[in-house]
Amino acid sequence: MSDRAVRSLEHLKGSASTARVLNLLRVWEENGDSRADGAVRNADWAARPIFRTTALNRALFIKHRLRRNETDLFTGRRQVATKVIIPIDEDDLKTGGRYLFVNQIGFERMMMEAFGVPSSHPDLETLRLIDKLPSLDPFLLREQLRRGGLDPSPCYFSISDSDLQRMLAFVRSEIEPLVTLSLGGDTIAVASDSASRMAAKILSNTPGDQLDALRLTLRLAPEQYQEGVFCWKGFLYYKWTLSALLGDVAAVAEAVRTIKPIGKTDDAAREFLARSRDVLRARIIKTCDEVSRTLRVYDDAYSKLTREGQPTAFRDFLLDAPAMFAKLGDQLGAVQHIVSYWRFRFAPGAPPANVEELMDIFMDFETGLLGRGEFPDAIPGALAA
Repeated sequence: MSDRAVRSLEHLKGSASTARVLNLLRVWEENGDSRADGAVRNADWAARPIFRTTALNRALFIKHRLRRNETDLFTGRRQVATKVIIPIDEDDLKTGGRYLFVNQIGFERMMMEAFGVPSSHPDLETLRLIDKLPSLDPFLLREQLRRGGLDPSPCYFSISDSDLQRMLAFVRSEIEPLVTLSLGGDTIAVASDSASRMAAKILSNTPGDQLDALRLTLRLAPEQYQEGVFCWKGFLYYKWTLSALLGDVAAVAEAVRTIKPIGKTDDAAREFLARSRDVLRARIIKTCDEVSRTLRVYDDAYSKLTREGQPTAFRDFLLDAPAMFAKLGDQLGAVQHIVSYWRFRFAPGAPPANVEELMDIFMDFETGLLGRGEFPDAIPGALAA
């Protein structure tokens, strides 16, 4: 690993999971047998792991923007891959780590050689489930693993009960027009109660008559409907997330503009930081605008179904949702990562960053905000990672 990659690994170790990073090393340190006495602090961590392989259950997972020289590692065309990093020394990340990409050429052979995990091992399927997600938001990650028949301990997901309740209330308010339409003029109280039940079923993947009736109305095959509803759930989550994120985005964009590193700064670093500040602020605003436009596609289709009684538009949305969901998750995940990491790194009382660290952070943020067809190599001053 390069010097910058090692520095980034050190920064990631202490941070919580974000939309771009799943930090199972920190989960292990807080819940597992990381102490000298070997005692497990949270029995549920051991009883309901994400991975059965010890090294994987202590690894870091990153939604990584591929460089030009990395695209040849895959048989198909892709710009983002799931990078699995196994620290060489869990107590000293300056020693670096081994890494591989999920589903890269020779993936199964590498898993066998590195971890003794055969191609039939369930952990490989778990890795592929994670790789199918556009981002690593804890809510969507939990839902995706449940779709695959896994129910890991809540300690693996940074979702508070209050967040879950707010999310449920948001989904309930969103689907109430659909429930009211299906009830055909019953009382508001009944519609609200039905909306609560239907919201709970959507969030828990529980089948029900109302959901099946919607599938029949939309004339979708069961597998099309299942995939579409999962992405619909993703759209609802992203819509809720964006509404909560906008205030924080503005604050972080302003902080990016004004932050100063400590220590000496040479002309090259000063020029890089000045350029990167402008680029980051512009790209954050542009990305949020694009996310809002994509969400309006859903809003328009849903409105035609619930207000105009036109199911075709919503049917088309559900069929197109997987592709839009991937792009939406990529874009919003990058912004979420910036906000989450900035909050963690520059929390009140945190030590200031030197110029080297601040350049690393800005470069990481820029990489996440690259558009389709752009590569990290194009960032002025980019270093290999």
